[in-house]
Amino acid sequence: MFADNAKITIRSGNGGDGHVSFRREKYVPNGGPDGGDGGDGGNLIFQVDDGLNTLADFRHRRKFSAQNGEQGGKRNCHGKRGEDLILKVPAGTIIKDAATEKVIADMSGENTRQIVLRGGKGGLGNQHFATSTMQVPKYAQPGQPGIELEVYLELKVIADVGLVGFPNVGKSTLLSRVSNARPKIANYHFTTLNPNLGVVDLEDAGGFVIADIPGLIEGAAEGVGLGHDFLRHIERTKVMIHMVDAASVEGRDPIADIYAINKELDSYNPELLKKPQVIAANKIDAIYDEKESALPALKAEFEPQGIQVYPISAVSGQGLKELLYYVQELLSQLDDTPVVYEQEFYPELLAFKEDACTVEYDEDENVYVVEGPKIEKMLGYTNIDSEKGFLFFQKFLREQGILEKLEELGISDGDTVRMYGLQFDYYKS
Repeated sequence: MFADNAKITIRSGNGGDGHVSFRREKYVPNGGPDGGDGGDGGNLIFQVDDGLNTLADFRHRRKFSAQNGEQGGKRNCHGKRGEDLILKVPAGTIIKDAATEKVIADMSGENTRQIVLRGGKGGLGNQHFATSTMQVPKYAQPGQPGIELEVYLELKVIADVGLVGFPNVGKSTLLSRVSNARPKIANYHFTTLNPNLGVVDLEDAGGFVIADIPGLIEGAAEGVGLGHDFLRHIERTKVMIHMVDAASVEGRDPIADIYAINKELDSYNPELLKKPQVIAANKIDAIYDEKESALPALKAEFEPQGIQVYPISAVSGQGLKELLYYVQELLSQLDDTPVVYEQEFYPELLAFKEDACTVEYDEDENVYVVEGPKIEKMLGYTNIDSEKGFLFFQKFLREQGILEKLEELGISDGDTVRMYGLQFDYYKS
């Protein structure tokens, strides 16, 4: 069965502890400390695999952990770094924090590989703690723990065009005729369970990716049936094709069907109704009496709203060329940047939750000093030389209340802030 969501627990590796040991050689009876550092814990990484199209691999196994770093050894031997764990997912997978439902990563577009949880830093061996007054340190730093998090994986199909409609209106037949997709087709009175993707190639006009979104039912936005499972796949599409039965073969009212589906889209996410829509009035080959055709009523109802109606037959191919070229024209007028969800949740912040920090003003040096385990850890976890790392750094300062404390101390634009080895000028954003 098609699996497009899963809830799993992930954990990065613990850092190895630093080692306490002393040189013991034949002619060096009181050798100094030589305890090695612990190895860093392995990272938990998500990576796109183009060969995957479901999240089925996460349905039967729910816990995933990267390897812990090894403890340091004597004679300055460093512990081995823990191996990273790479979890492969299909393109379009969104990783959310299960507790807050905030986005951690969207594996779409150029984002094909992301470290979601960083391993804990290895602890320092006792050789680092020798001083002129403490030449025999019997202390080594413990490794930092990894981060454990429950996440929700959600696959949102990446397609330019979404094909929506009630069950049995001919969506699968249309998809098989206009693209390279080969969905199962039969006269079922229930919905297809799998979103089928196909590539449409148009002569002299490029092409686009079209997705047959499984048939909707009223109440889908409230989760009736498999409503949420289907609706999530429409969010990335840029244009929607409403497919209706213009011949009313089964006695359905196509106008009422379109309004019913739009109501579900609006209930789920009002932004969906802002996408361009076009109506494919299918099964015109089954219209034997023009007086019974729903086409005039469809055109009269929707074309004044700017929604074009195209009569087609998915079986014979009649009208398909006109429909597809119109859809391509709509797409050409839209931004071709893929829909990618921005990061809202930063798991790294969990590593600093219980730690303290101090914010003080040093009058002698005219500098604001921010120190404490929380800051030291943050700088260890983050590469602030990268754009992504710097954005996280800014978010960390804001969410931890550090910027607020600096302002309470009277900091002004251009004043200097020091955090351990890092020094920068403050400017209020």
